[in-house]
Amino acid sequence: MPINRIQIKTDWKFKQQNKDEWFPASVPGCVHTDLLVNKKIDDPFFRTNERKLQWIDKVNWEYQTKFKVDSDILKNKHQRLIFEGLDTYADAYLNGIKIIEANNMFRRWTADVKGILQNENELKVIFRSPINEDIPKYNVLDYNLPAINDQSEVGELGDKCISVFARKAPYHYGWDWGPRFVTMGIWRPVYLESWDEVIIESIYYQQDEVNDKTARISAIIEINSDHRQSVYITINNQIDGVTYISKESVLQPGIQWLRISFEIDNPKLWWCNGLGEANLYTFNIEISIGNNTITKKETKIGLRSIKVIRKKDEKGRSFYFELNGKPVFARGANYIPNDNFITRVTSSKYEHIIRSAADANLNMLRVWGGGIYENDIFYELCDQHGILIWQDFMFACSMYPGDEDFLSNVKQEIIDNIKRLRNHACIAIWCGNNENDWIWHMDDENGWKNKFKPEIAKKLWVDYGKLFYDLIPQLVKELDFVRFYWPSSPMGEYDERSSYTKTSGDMHYWGVWHNKEPFENFKKYPARFMSEYGFQSFPELATVKKFTSAEDRDIDSEVMAAHQRSGIGNQLIKMYMNWEYHVPDNFPDLLYLSQVLQAEGIKTGMEAQRRSKPYCMGSLYWQINDCWPAASWSSIDYYGRWKALHFFAKKAFNPVLISPDFDGENIYVHVISDLQEALNCSIVLELLDFTGNKIWINEQTAGLRENDNQIVFKSRLNEILKDKKKNNVVMHCACYQKDRLLSENRLYFDRTKNLDLPKPEIKIDLYNIKSGYEISLISNMLVKNLFLSHGDEAVFFSDNYFDLIPGKPVQINCTCNLDIKDFKNKFKMISVYDTYHH
Repeated sequence: MPINRIQIKTDWKFKQQNKDEWFPASVPGCVHTDLLVNKKIDDPFFRTNERKLQWIDKVNWEYQTKFKVDSDILKNKHQRLIFEGLDTYADAYLNGIKIIEANNMFRRWTADVKGILQNENELKVIFRSPINEDIPKYNVLDYNLPAINDQSEVGELGDKCISVFARKAPYHYGWDWGPRFVTMGIWRPVYLESWDEVIIESIYYQQDEVNDKTARISAIIEINSDHRQSVYITINNQIDGVTYISKESVLQPGIQWLRISFEIDNPKLWWCNGLGEANLYTFNIEISIGNNTITKKETKIGLRSIKVIRKKDEKGRSFYFELNGKPVFARGANYIPNDNFITRVTSSKYEHIIRSAADANLNMLRVWGGGIYENDIFYELCDQHGILIWQDFMFACSMYPGDEDFLSNVKQEIIDNIKRLRNHACIAIWCGNNENDWIWHMDDENGWKNKFKPEIAKKLWVDYGKLFYDLIPQLVKELDFVRFYWPSSPMGEYDERSSYTKTSGDMHYWGVWHNKEPFENFKKYPARFMSEYGFQSFPELATVKKFTSAEDRDIDSEVMAAHQRSGIGNQLIKMYMNWEYHVPDNFPDLLYLSQVLQAEGIKTGMEAQRRSKPYCMGSLYWQINDCWPAASWSSIDYYGRWKALHFFAKKAFNPVLISPDFDGENIYVHVISDLQEALNCSIVLELLDFTGNKIWINEQTAGLRENDNQIVFKSRLNEILKDKKKNNVVMHCACYQKDRLLSENRLYFDRTKNLDLPKPEIKIDLYNIKSGYEISLISNMLVKNLFLSHGDEAVFFSDNYFDLIPGKPVQINCTCNLDIKDFKNKFKMISVYDTYHH
C-alpha cells in the first residue's frame, strides 16, 4: 500500500500564552506576520516601527489546530508527524501528549504518533521566547562569546549578545544590512505520514564517475522495513521511458542502507549558466512486492563532476571550480534570505531572484552562513538555471559553544541538511562558516583571540576545532563523499588565516568600504578566489517611498538612519561620492547617484578580478538581494527592482568581456573568454570626444583560446590623445564575432566629477512590441549613466544606467502592460549631467 502524506495547513490559530484571545494563523508562518495580518501590529518595515516590536520575542506563543484523519490512515502500521521546521524552542502536543521538544530551527522534527493519533485530533505547539531561553546561558559564562552583528541594544538587551546560543538564523538578531526581528513560528510545512511494510527514508545518488561518455552512479537507499522480506527495487526514468536497473533484494527488519549501481551511456551533462544546458534527469526508485508497488521516490538529478582544484603553482596555490573537467571562472554574488519573515517569500520571488542572477550572467551564488539553509525551491531553481551554489553552514561572524549538548544538536542539523541538499546538481562546495576564522586570527585589536585571557582563548579555539575541523567535515565525508569541504570563508590554506596578500585560498576584501580605501585598490588585491567584496547604495525613490513618509526623505533623517545598519554607512556613501562626483543636494538625485557610484565601483572590482584570470578564478560580490527595504550592498532591492549594479554585473559578467584599464599613464585592453571553445573575434577601439568626434580608431582581429585572457592592445594615453584633454574623451571598446556584438565597454581617463560633461539632446522613439515597447535613444553628446524610470514595479527595462555614446543609437526593450499614454506620462530620464544642474 502506498505512503499517505497529508499536509496539515488549515484551521490554525495562535495566541500569546497566558492570554485568552485567539487569532487566525498561517502555517507555514511566524508570529510577526500573523500579528500583522490580524492588524495587531503595524508594518514592521515602515519608518522606525522595528523598535516598537521588540516585545514580541520576549513572550511565549501558542499555535493550535484540529484535524481529522480517516480510518484507512489509522489502520496503517506506522503513523508519524513531521515538522519540516520549528522556529526555534518549541514543544508540540498531539491530543494532550507531548511528542516533540524542539531546539533547532534548522532541523527536521519527527514523532511516532501511532496510538496517539485519533479520528479527531488536536495539535498544539508552544513556542518559548528565544530571549528568555538563552539569557541564562549567557549569564552562566564568565566571558562573552563574540557575536559582532548581534544588535542586542536594538533588542533592548544592552550588551547581551545571545544569538550564538540558539540554532536559529543569525540575521534574525540583526546584521549590518538588516533589522532585528527574532521570530517564532512553524516556518516550514507540517505533514502526517502513514505507511505499511516499507518506507524509503532517503536516497543519495552518488556520482562515482561522470564524463560525456558515461555516468557511473551508486544509489544509496536508506530503507526502513517492518520485517525480513524479498522485494524488487527498480530505478527508472518514467519521463524518458528508460529503466536503468531492476534487481531483487532482501530487506532486513529496521533501518538499512542498500547500494545499487548503474550506468548511463552518453549522458546529457549538467552545465552551469553560460557553459551549456543545465540538463536534468528524473530518477524514480520503486520498491515492489510481486506486481504491487509499495513505495517510490522521485528525484531530479543533474549529472556532472564538480571539484575544487587547489594546486601549487609559482605564486601559491590555486582555488577554482572544475565542472565536467573544465575550469570555471565563478561569476556571482552572495545571497541572503529574501525577507526577515521567511515564510513571506513566494515562489515567484525565488524565481525572480534566480532568473535575475542567470539573466545577469551569474553562474554562482554563495548561500551565506548567517541566514538559513534555503527552501527546496531555491535549489531546484538553481538546478534548472545552472547556478552553482557555494553552501555555507549556518555559522557567521561569531564563536560558538562547544559543549556536548550544542554539538549533538548541530550534528543532527548537519545530517538533516546534507541529506536534504546533496542530490542537487547546483551544490558545488560545503563551507563551515563565514569569517569566524578570519576575525579570530586578526592581529590587531579586532582579533578575537586577543580579547581573551590565554586559557579562555585556548578553550574557545578547541571548541571551534571540534565543530569546524572535526564534527562537520566528518559528517560531510560520511554523507556526501565527493564534494569539497572548506572550514571557513575566507581562508588561506586549509588551516591558515586569510589576508589581502595571501596567494592561496579565498578572500573577503573589505578595504573598500570598511577601511575607506579607494575603488582603485580592487586592482591591487585580485585574490585567487574573491568570495566577498562590495559597496553600498540606496534603493531608488519608488522603494524609499514604501518605508518613509515625505518628511523622512533626507539621508540624515531618523528613518533613513534606521534603515542603514552599517554604522556610518550613509556618511561613507557621501564620502566616496565626493571623491568621484559632485554631491547633489536633491534627495532623488542623491539616491540615483549612489547607485551609479556603487555600480561603477564594483565594476572596477569585477573587471579587475576577471582581468586577473587564471590567477583569480572567482568573483562573488556582496550581495545580490535584500531582506528588507534599506540602504545596503544589494544589486536587487527588496521589491525586486534591479539597481544599477545588477545591470553593470550583466555586462561585467558576460562570458566574453572586453575590459579596458588605465593606470594613469598606460591603457591596457583585455579580452576575456570563459567559453569552452576557441573564438575568432574583431576588436574595435575608438577614442571620441564628448561631441562624438573621432580622435583615433584601432581595428584588429583576435583569436581567443578556450578559457582565455588576452591583452589585445597596449598604449600610452599621450600617444593617442593628440591635443585633446583627458577629461573630454572616452574610449569606446567593442568585441564582435562576425556582425554579432559580444561585449562593449568604455574607459574614461579622469574621475567623473572632473569630466567636462556637455548638455545633451536625446532623441527618443517608441515602438510597440509584444512584451511592451522598444525605446530607441540617440544623443548628440555623451550621456553618462542614463537612468530610465517609470515608478511602476511591473515595468522593466532591458538595460539601464548606461552611457550614450554620441551618434550611436541604443535600443532598450521595456516590459510592461501599459498603453502608450500611461507609459509616456510617467516615463522619466536622468543622467549624471542632470544631477549637476538641478
